[in-house]
Amino acid sequence: MCRTNQSESGSLQPEANSSANVQEIRNVIRKKYAEVAVSSKDKFEYPVGKDGAFALGYDPDIINSAGSGFLESFCGVGNPFSLGEFNDGSVVLDVGSGAGFDLYIASRLVGAGGSVCGIDLTEKMVKLARYNLAQAGVDNAEIRKVDSETIPYSDNYFDIVISNGVINLSPAKETLFREIYRVLKPGGKFQFADIVLEKELPAAMAGSLEAWSQ
Repeated sequence: MCRTNQSESGSLQPEANSSANVQEIRNVIRKKYAEVAVSSKDKFEYPVGKDGAFALGYDPDIINSAGSGFLESFCGVGNPFSLGEFNDGSVVLDVGSGAGFDLYIASRLVGAGGSVCGIDLTEKMVKLARYNLAQAGVDNAEIRKVDSETIPYSDNYFDIVISNGVINLSPAKETLFREIYRVLKPGGKFQFADIVLEKELPAAMAGSLEAWSQ
């Protein structure tokens, strides 16, 4: 699932970036999403927050049951839950878990016998998600801060990996896809929504670090 006609920086060639460029990109992303942790309003050119969740087809009952903290920072670009069922007892990873809205939903779907794990690049998002999940009484979730595309879990650990509008932010996408494949169990599922580039970017945007955080 993709939301098209959005922008992803194209000229920096993700896998060929110098380590300095990669760190610059990550710093820009952290700064942007530290702001989003306060509120996603006016930060993107598509519907966000509660309105965005409704527009993307999330279950209205779940939206209405979720605490406001989950939705004030929600900026997903699709609905990974529309792509397949989640079985009771499943172990789920959310790559770029943000304020925890998708983790909240996944925790309900996998039940007490399952578990959900989130990873995120931004410390403020990690703290916010932990708070939101605790407030919601979710006790089968954990969230870890990461500093790169390396996923801090062992091989063949997860039944399902989800992601929502995050892979496009990575300056090392091939590495991230390899890591996702590594931590998935044989026959596991990868359900994600993201932004793709359909045409060449204007020259002024193509080399912009800011474009990476959109």
